[in-house]
Order: sequence, then C-alpha cells, then structure tokens
Amino acid sequence: MNPDITAPSSDTAEIRLASNAALASILNLTFLPVIGFVILLWLYKRTAPGGIGRYHVVLGMKINIAAAVALLLVSALMILLGGFNSPWTWVYVISYFTLVHSIFIVLATWALVRSWSGSRFTNRH
Repeated sequence: MNPDITAPSSDTAEIRLASNAALASILNLTFLPVIGFVILLWLYKRTAPGGIGRYHVVLGMKINIAAAVALLLVSALMILLGGFNSPWTWVYVISYFTLVHSIFIVLATWALVRSWSGSRFTNRH
C-alpha cells in the first residue's frame, strides 16, 4: 500500500486547524479586520482543549486583542494630543503602523510558521 494515499491523521487535522487559526489572525491584522477575528472565534469552537489547534487559536486571539488595544490607545492619544487637524496626527499614524502594527504582523507570521510544524510559539510546554 502506498503511504502517500492514507487518510489524514488527527495530528494532521490539528495542524490544519492551527494553521487556519494563524492565518485568520494574520487576515484580521491585515486585510479582513473583524472578519478574521470572527473566524478565530468559530475555530475556537471547533478545537479541543489542550490541542495545538486550540493553542494557536488562543494565541491568535491574544495577538489580535493586543493589537486592538494598541490601536485604541494610539487613537486616543491622537485625539488627546491635538485632534485630527494636527500635523502630529500623521506622525502618530505612520509611526504606529510602521512600528507597532508591523510587530503584531510579524508575531502572527511567526505563529503561522510554528503552526505548520505543529509547534507552539515558544519551546516551553
């Protein structure tokens, strides 16, 4: 029997869920805000506690919630420190997106690569 023509194992299904969760996290941070987070919530219901899929869903949710808090903080600072008519507004917006938001995207991409191997974000168990 050819080993390439076998049914997917539960490990393969878990890795697929983990990578889908990491991809939804990246989509939420880039092209599909809110929709990507809804996909993460939907994936959360499909994962088993303690599995690598659940781990990556929760990790994606944490990364995206932290990004949302950072975005709200920068928005509040923009309003408090000059409003939208201030020339400093563009300094805050450009600085946020080139530094902070990019870090969140890199973290989500790193989580995606780790999910492909069935690994956690760090080597700690």
